Order: sequence, then structure tokens, then C-alpha cells
Amino acid sequence: MINSDSLARRAARLAVVQALYQMEITGVDADSVTEEFSSFRFRREPEVTPGEPDEEFFADLVHGVPARQAEIDDALSKCLAANWRLSRVDSIVRAILRSGAYELIARADVPAKVVIDEYVELAKGFEAEQEMPFINAALDKLAHRKRAAEFGEKAPEGDF
Repeated sequence: MINSDSLARRAARLAVVQALYQMEITGVDADSVTEEFSSFRFRREPEVTPGEPDEEFFADLVHGVPARQAEIDDALSKCLAANWRLSRVDSIVRAILRSGAYELIARADVPAKVVIDEYVELAKGFEAEQEMPFINAALDKLAHRKRAAEFGEKAPEGDF
């Protein structure tokens, strides 16, 4: 059974993917989109998220992804097949991957398996079900590299 904290984070993750997509398409900054979601969307558009989002968690992810985007994109690029570039990935899928990667890199308080499961599940909400195996593979590879200890593995050597 999912508790209310988990539901609040799930709602925040859904909103984060929407916000990151909006930021990429329109060029709006993290402060502006955070304010828009907090003041308008979360209050007047309850269909935006399935329940009350954890606004602090939302704000951390919305600000954290662009602040660490070079690191995130580099890490994700190393998890893609050799002939794939992150820029070729659909923008919604890119937002899902970036948000999940940020949690794996910067939010050690969230177990890696939870991060992977949550973002794979989110893909359904964006009608990206065909992308679920791709999202799962990329985030799983990143998790094993960034959070090896959680999987009982030794951290890889190098710049990863």
C-alpha cells in the first residue's frame, strides 16, 4: 500500500516532468515554472497531479535538474546505446530521464529502485508505454553506476 508521502512525491514527479518539458519548450526558468505550478496549477488544476504534490520535493527537482543538467546529460549519455544521443530522445522521455537521473545523482534519500519504478510508471501517464523498457534500462544502468552499493556491487572506476 502506498502512503500519503509516497503519493505526494508521485504527484510531484508527474508535475516535475510537465515542468521540465515546459521549460525546454518555452525557455522559461525554474523559478518561474515553480511559481506557476505552486500558485496556479496545483491550486486550480487538480487534474495536473494525482493528489497533493510534495511542493518542496517538486521545487528541488525543478531547480536541481537544470542546475546539474550538464552532469545529468553526460551521465545519461553514457547509459544510452552507442548510436543514440540524448538529443534524439523525445522531449517528454528526456524530461523523465533527466528527473530520474537527478534523483539518482542528488537524492540519496530516495532508494534507487523506487526512483526507477516511479519514472517507468510515469511513462504510462505520458502515453510513452513503448518507451518504458528504454527508460528502465537507462535509469537502471545509471543507478548501478551511481548507487552500486544499493545493489551490493562495487562502484565502477572512472569518471562515471
